[in-house]
Order: sequence, then C-alpha cells, then structure tokens
Amino acid sequence: MSIKKKLGLGAASAALGLALIGGGTYAYFNDKAETTSKFANGTLDLNAAPTTIIDVDNLKPGDTMFRSFQLKNDGSLDIAKILLATDYSVTDAKGDNAGEDFGSHIRVNFLINGDKAEVPVWSTTLADLKSMSPDVIEEKFWTPWWAENGGKLAAHTSDTLYVQYEFVDNNQDQNKFQGDSLELKWTFDGKQGAGTAR
Repeated sequence: MSIKKKLGLGAASAALGLALIGGGTYAYFNDKAETTSKFANGTLDLNAAPTTIIDVDNLKPGDTMFRSFQLKNDGSLDIAKILLATDYSVTDAKGDNAGEDFGSHIRVNFLINGDKAEVPVWSTTLADLKSMSPDVIEEKFWTPWWAENGGKLAAHTSDTLYVQYEFVDNNQDQNKFQGDSLELKWTFDGKQGAGTAR
C-alpha cells in the first residue's frame, strides 16, 4: 500500500474516531420526571357584629347597660389571639370638665357568658382601658375567655361576648358631665397561631 493510501486511510480513521468521540457524548440512557407545587395562603378575617355595640342617650349616674356582640372568624385560619385597642373622644357640652375625663366614670364589666352576667371576669374604666397594653387586656380578659372557648376562635365560627357598661355614681357632684357625650372605638386585632409542620 502506498504512502498516500496509508495517509488517507489514517486520516479517515482519525476523522471517524473524532466523530465517534464527539457523537458518543450523547449516547447514554436518560429519563426525566417533572413535578409541580402549589402554595396557597390562608386568611384571617375577624369581624364584629353588630359593629355598633351600644348607642344610648339620656344617661345619668348609676345607669347600667348590658350588651352582647359576636366576634366572627370568617377566614380559613384559626385565630389564636385577639388584641383589643380602646380609643374614645369626649365632647364637653358646657366646657366645664376642668380636665376631668368622662371616660374615668364609665366602667366596663367584661363577662364571659350571658348566664354569668352578675359575675364579671374583669372590670375597668374606659380611661384605664385606653391606657393599657393589649397584653394586659389579654391576661385579664382574653385568657379566661379563650379557656372557655378551646383556646382559639376556629375558622368559620363565631362566639358571643357580653359586656356591661356602667356610668358610675361616685356619690359626689358629677354635674360637670351633664350633656357630655363619649364616642368609643374598640379595635379587635386577630392573630394567627404558631406555624406547624405540614
């Protein structure tokens, strides 16, 4: 065989070898599997009914007013904790309150059940309630309430709360409050429980 043929055959063999090496990188078994995932968040949806708990006029010292209202969890997650913030404004009809707060004369008696109306779980004035941390309110009122309701306000359920308001008669001159009015706002703030392994 001539040198030309040998060189030609060598070049062809080299080219074939390179082609096999290049093509061989794709000559292995493989398989594929696909997965999908979905994450959908739950909701907290705390509502109160009615939204106006009390609306009275012509109050006098010594009057008491018993009311009930519902806290409703319209969300998909259980509510493990409810905080309560209190705010109010006073209209001083005659301008003679001399810095005395009408809210200090309105006592709130928190009750767990209507059948226990004569035994408040906790009593305080609106003035004190307004200045308290929600943590104090939780300890004084919510903890007993949660204990009676299984430690949560479950999703898509409601519970009824009972409260008694009292214009405290302090056996002193309270004429300065004649004609005054107080606008009360309670804000309930529902909190989720701790996360769980799912």
